[in-house]
Amino acid sequence: MKTPNYHDFYQKALIPIGFNDLRSLKESDATIPNSPYTHWLIAVEGVQLPQPTIYYNWKVSIYPADCDGDFNWRKPYYCSENMELMDQANKLASSFVASGKKDELSSSTLLEKIS
Repeated sequence: MKTPNYHDFYQKALIPIGFNDLRSLKESDATIPNSPYTHWLIAVEGVQLPQPTIYYNWKVSIYPADCDGDFNWRKPYYCSENMELMDQANKLASSFVASGKKDELSSSTLLEKIS
C-alpha cells in the first residue's frame, strides 16, 4: 500500500472527541478495538495528480488520534472528495473544526457525504 504524501499534509486541529462523536466513531470502520483514541485530527492533504508536471488537488481528512496526535493513516474516519483549490479544503476543514468543538462532527461529515 502506498504511504500518504506527508509533504503536503497540513494539520488544522487536534480536538477532543465528544461523547456523541465517540459513539459514532465506535460504530464506524475507522475504529480499532481498545484503541486510545481521544481526539480528532483534522487535516488538509495534497493529492498529487498523475501527470508529468507536479499538480495537486486537495482533500480534507479526519483521523481518530490519541492526545499526542498519533493516528493510523490507513483508517481515516472521513475523507472528502478532491477539490481543485486549497482554499475550498481549508474552508471545509474549518467547518469541521467548529463542528468537532460542538460534538457534532459525525453529523457534519454525514451531511457532507450526502451533499
